[in-house]
Amino acid sequence: MHGPARVISLLFLMSGSVISVASASEKHWRGSGGDALRLSSPAIKFPKIDRRPASADYGRGAMTTVPKYDPNADWLGMDLRGYDLTALDLSASYDDLMYATFDDVTIWPPKDRLPASFDPLQIKTLDLSPGLRVRDLHANGTTGHFVGIAIIDQPLLTEHVEYATQLRLYEEINIDSGVEAQMHGAAVASIAVGKTLGVAPGADLYYIGAWAVDWSGNGGFTYNFTYYARGIRRILRINEQLPSDRKIRVIAMQVGWNPGENGYEEITQAVADAENAGLLVISSSMEDIHPLRRFHALGRWPLADPNRFAACRPALWWADDFQSNPDDPWYSNRLLAPSDSRVTASPTGATDYVFYRQGGWSWTIPYIAGMYALAAQVNPSITPGRFWTSALKTGRTIQYPYEGTPIRLGPILDPVLLIKKLSPRSK
Repeated sequence: MHGPARVISLLFLMSGSVISVASASEKHWRGSGGDALRLSSPAIKFPKIDRRPASADYGRGAMTTVPKYDPNADWLGMDLRGYDLTALDLSASYDDLMYATFDDVTIWPPKDRLPASFDPLQIKTLDLSPGLRVRDLHANGTTGHFVGIAIIDQPLLTEHVEYATQLRLYEEINIDSGVEAQMHGAAVASIAVGKTLGVAPGADLYYIGAWAVDWSGNGGFTYNFTYYARGIRRILRINEQLPSDRKIRVIAMQVGWNPGENGYEEITQAVADAENAGLLVISSSMEDIHPLRRFHALGRWPLADPNRFAACRPALWWADDFQSNPDDPWYSNRLLAPSDSRVTASPTGATDYVFYRQGGWSWTIPYIAGMYALAAQVNPSITPGRFWTSALKTGRTIQYPYEGTPIRLGPILDPVLLIKKLSPRSK
C-alpha cells in the first residue's frame, strides 16, 4: 500500500456521526484552576479552553443481524460502536469478533450468547497499555513532565479524564460552533498524553481543532491546508511566550497533503518555519520533507501482550502487501510504532473508552510525538535529527512466522533503549 500520504493518513473519513477528516521558574499550571503565567504581552491564562464540544452520540440503536468481519471494508472492519447487540446470538462469532471495534456504549448479549473465550473487558484492560514497555519509563519518572505537545486535529472532547488536566489550550480554526467532539481527536490526544494509556502522561497538551477542508453546500468538501498552516503559526506564537523550561517541542498532525491542493505551499512553509524554530513536526507528509524520517504502523493480535516485541506484526491494512513482498525497499528503514489493537479515549463521554482493532498512521503519529516528549524531558537539548537517528539505531528487529517462512520486521521503536541512549547520563 504505497499510495500517497492521503491514502494512508485519512483512513478515518466518514467515521462516527459527523464527517471526520483524517486525522520552571514560573508557577506551573496543573489542574482546573489555572493561573496567568508571567508572559510577554498578550499574556495567556491557562487553561485556555475556547469551546467545549458536546460529546458524540452515534445513536445507532439495536443491531438486528449478526455482524461479519469484511477485510475489504473500511478501516473499522466490523464497527460495533454504540450498538445494542442484546438481541443477537454471537456465540459462534469468535473469529469475527476478534476483528471488531467496540466502545463503552456497545451493549453486549449475555455471556451464554457470546463465545466463551471472547471477553470485551479483557481486551479493554490489556489494550489500554501503550505497550513496548513504555510504562517502565513512567515508573522511573520519565513521563514527558512539562514538555509541550501540540496537536492539530478534529474537534476534541476537552473534558475526557485521560487528558483534561494536561490540556492547557484548546482553540478552533474553521469549526462551526455546533460541531460535536470527534472520534479522531479523543483518540490522538489520549495516545499522546493519556493518563493511563498515553505515551507521555506528564506532558502539556496544546490542541487546535481544525478542519483542513472547505465545505460545499451539498455536504461535499475540498481540501484546504491553509487552516492547518494557520494552526502551526498559532502554535509558534504561543510557544514564543512560554517559559524556556516549558516549551512546545513537537507538533503532531494526523494528515498528509499533496502538491496542487489548496494550501499546499502555505502548510509546507509553516512546517519549515516550525522545524527552523527547533520543533519536531510529525505528519503523514513528513518524509516528503525529511526523506530519512520514515515510519510505519505496527499491528498486534488483541490478546497478545503489548509489551512483547515478538508479538508485533505489520498493521492489518498493509500486512498483505508486505508479506507478499517483504524485501520491497519502500518498507526498509521505517521506524515502526503501534497502531492496531489500541484502546483510546472515546468522544462519547468523559469516562468512555473505545477499542480500535485497526488503526492507521493517525494512531502512530501521536505515539511518536509522545516519545519525543519523553526524550525532551530526559535530554532538553534533543533535536529532531538526533531523536530519529537514535530511534532507528536502538530499534529492534524480529523474525515472525508467516506461512512457514520467517519474515524480518523492524526497526521497531524500543522506548527503553532509546531513552537510555538519549539520556545525558548514558555513556
